[in-house]
Amino acid sequence: MSILKVVGVSKQYANHQALQDISFEIPAQSIFGLLGPNGAGKTSLIRIITQITGADTGEIFFKGEPLRPDHIKNMGYLPEERGLYKKMKVGEQLLYLSQLKGINKAEATAKIKSWATKFDIGSWMNKNVEDLSKGMQQKVQFIATVLHQPELIILDEPFSGFDPINANIVKDEILELREKGSTIIFSTHRMESVEELCDNIALINRSRKVLDGSVKNIKDVYKTATYLVEGKGRLLILSPDFEVVEQSENHGFFRATIRLKNNTNPNDLLRYLIAHVEVHSFREKIPSINDIFIQKVNETLQPEGTRLV
Repeated sequence: MSILKVVGVSKQYANHQALQDISFEIPAQSIFGLLGPNGAGKTSLIRIITQITGADTGEIFFKGEPLRPDHIKNMGYLPEERGLYKKMKVGEQLLYLSQLKGINKAEATAKIKSWATKFDIGSWMNKNVEDLSKGMQQKVQFIATVLHQPELIILDEPFSGFDPINANIVKDEILELREKGSTIIFSTHRMESVEELCDNIALINRSRKVLDGSVKNIKDVYKTATYLVEGKGRLLILSPDFEVVEQSENHGFFRATIRLKNNTNPNDLLRYLIAHVEVHSFREKIPSINDIFIQKVNETLQPEGTRLV
């Protein structure tokens, strides 16, 4: 079952086409990566989902129903541009924002205390937001986003400002939120986080969707029948069934990247290697989401002669 379905959504600002015929579905209780270069249209789509602005054409469905203003109470949104009240005390601000989401004071106070303990910010509750570091402010805004336990959580660059330790703490909380029933839309440029967290992704470039699906299926589709081999001996490939893409040698040991050809399979390559060299390591080269991201964006940039590297 999908919690969110985007159907043919387009949006234009003056002469700029921000989104063009975007469609995809987000399964319930999943982490969904919304990816794309700067200016691709991700933020425009998020603002339509959160009803900050409206689509020119197309529809969005929340839990099978056309998106309505009252659905916003079931969402939490952490924007890339942070929006805390700098002169307000941390505890007062969290209490105020949670009550706006319909949580009574007693319940909100208990939840704030619990989250403050998790994120080790209890001693900062009576400090003004402006006195906090960027990373500490980010923790406060994350808490404000998820405090009311929304069914749909939208996180735009949630790790911005975090050191590796605090980034891992937030990652663990994101995974726990999914386990408790929330669905997370995760917009980021950090491809390593996508690999770690996301079940499904959609890639938007130049206002259009260019790729979507499960992370596993996408990586399977973009496999190139290429294997990384390490071993001892002199590697010399004479068979037309295999192509050496890259190779290095050092004191009798070799490392090579070999691509299968002519409908051969990994066992064929392994048998060939064993007959000629001593194999120490043999594994398939699986493309990373970062590799796929760059490839797809470059495909759309080629007419203008510009490439990502």
